[in-house]
Amino acid sequence: MKQKVLLGMSGGVDSSVAAILLQEQGYEVIGATMKLWNQEEKERCGSFSAVEDAKKVCEKLEIQHYTLDYQDIFQKHVIQDFIDCYQCSKTPNPCIECNRYLKFGAFYEKAKELGCQYISTGHYAKVEYSDKYQQYVLKKSKADKKDQTYFLYQIPKEVLSHMLFPLEDFTDKSEIRKIAEKHGLVVAKKPDSQEVCFIPDNDYASFVISHMKEEPKPGNIVTKQGEILGKHKGLIYYTVGQRKAIGVSYKKPLYVIALNREKNELIVGTEEELYQTELIANQVNFLIDDFSKGENKVKAKIRYRAKEAEAKMIPIENNCIKVIFEEPQRAITPGQSVVFYQDDIVIGGGKIR
Repeated sequence: MKQKVLLGMSGGVDSSVAAILLQEQGYEVIGATMKLWNQEEKERCGSFSAVEDAKKVCEKLEIQHYTLDYQDIFQKHVIQDFIDCYQCSKTPNPCIECNRYLKFGAFYEKAKELGCQYISTGHYAKVEYSDKYQQYVLKKSKADKKDQTYFLYQIPKEVLSHMLFPLEDFTDKSEIRKIAEKHGLVVAKKPDSQEVCFIPDNDYASFVISHMKEEPKPGNIVTKQGEILGKHKGLIYYTVGQRKAIGVSYKKPLYVIALNREKNELIVGTEEELYQTELIANQVNFLIDDFSKGENKVKAKIRYRAKEAEAKMIPIENNCIKVIFEEPQRAITPGQSVVFYQDDIVIGGGKIR
């Protein structure tokens, strides 16, 4: 009897080709698309058109398809978290929360309900058993520039042994599209989604303001030394590392280096002042327990496109961790995630406080 796998299908080419590869590997594939929000924009994860595209692929491949209505969970754990973070002067990463609560939370529970031994997605990542750690581990994919393990550190470690990533060995997106074309899939040339799925116009500030009870309050733009340079239009419009649209002139280019919510101050400085050597992270999830105690040397990544950097990782109280970098890091941003690696294995990660 074939083993069953529930495949998360976004309506895009990656997850569609994942279905083909799983079939070729001998699995009984069941496709499922999460309905996340009630809009119909094309090429958006969780939209009506995404569901329809996934259904067409499943019909072509002759596999069963489910539409899972997760709008309430998505609203609570992803959209509301996004709004709350911006109102607290943090810069969130909603894809990480979506993976945590939906793709590897509610979705995993649905797989068990359907009698599936595995769940799968079209992420570029890898899971395999490690003799060294005596457990299944999450590893970087061969597609270095497209590796998505940064977004996956919140997977519960007990789920890893039930995960399949069929795209783990692909390094070139054109190979994926060729497979889709060969099998006559309607999504073969569908463009990749780039923006946050529930903000079609990519205007974060307007989206958050539309859900706030009060309009953003203007306040002072100040240097670290306390010099007042002008007025900002509301902290919601700014993030650490930002250079454009600050609205004041100075003898040197200015960047946002911090947001002081208590004083409603936008703190700006030179590029040199953007660099820091330490951070504290909370909501830490360890995928390998060996690293949850004591001081450990790791490579740490403070945003998806950042380079990994040598660092010391020191667990502290209240499920927090202190990270000390060997070299100063540019624009460490509260609300973003720091993810830890040892070689190509994901150790865990947490939210930058």
